[in-house]
Amino acid sequence: MSEPRPPESTTRPPPVLDKTPPAPPPLLPDGSGRFWSARRVPAGIVAALLLAGAGVFLYDIAAVRAHRPAMHWRRALARQLAERPLDDTWVLVGAGIAAAVGLWLIALAVTPGLRDLLPMRRPHPDVRAGLRREAAALVLRDRAMEVSGVRAVRVRMRRKKAAVRAVSHFRDLDDVHADLDAVLADTLRGLGLARPPALSVHVRRPGRRG
Repeated sequence: MSEPRPPESTTRPPPVLDKTPPAPPPLLPDGSGRFWSARRVPAGIVAALLLAGAGVFLYDIAAVRAHRPAMHWRRALARQLAERPLDDTWVLVGAGIAAAVGLWLIALAVTPGLRDLLPMRRPHPDVRAGLRREAAALVLRDRAMEVSGVRAVRVRMRRKKAAVRAVSHFRDLDDVHADLDAVLADTLRGLGLARPPALSVHVRRPGRRG
């Protein structure tokens, strides 16, 4: 007589979970470039002047259509433009001012502005971030002060170049220079800038200029 078999266990082993962290999303290329300024003040001034001028001209044209005399200033301006030659001093001065204002407006339209903001890399297409140059310079200065032998540091941060001038009161200047190059280059990479500026390091002894 055969013995009864024990019931088979219906429990299943727990699934093996993949503990490997997901790979970070690839960084998108910085196709948007620098941040663009809204230019609210120049745009507001130009819009107000154009609105006022258009309103005055429309009022004068409507008055003429209603068989009323044109404004005195418009008759005087038309007479001056008809009588004065092109090489007249006031005509040249007015043309120069108009050309300068036009070039200024074109420069405002084609330049991004906001030179104080350094664009950062974009991990997501809907996220844009920028770092102020003063903040980046402060980070570089703090890291440079941690290097042995550095007594004082002055950092001038630009869009394309970071100029670092350090004063070392001990250690060999070449060793301090090499340490600063390594530390600051790693710091610049850690800032996450879309276009890291070139690094320029100069080390001197106290009391010496240049």
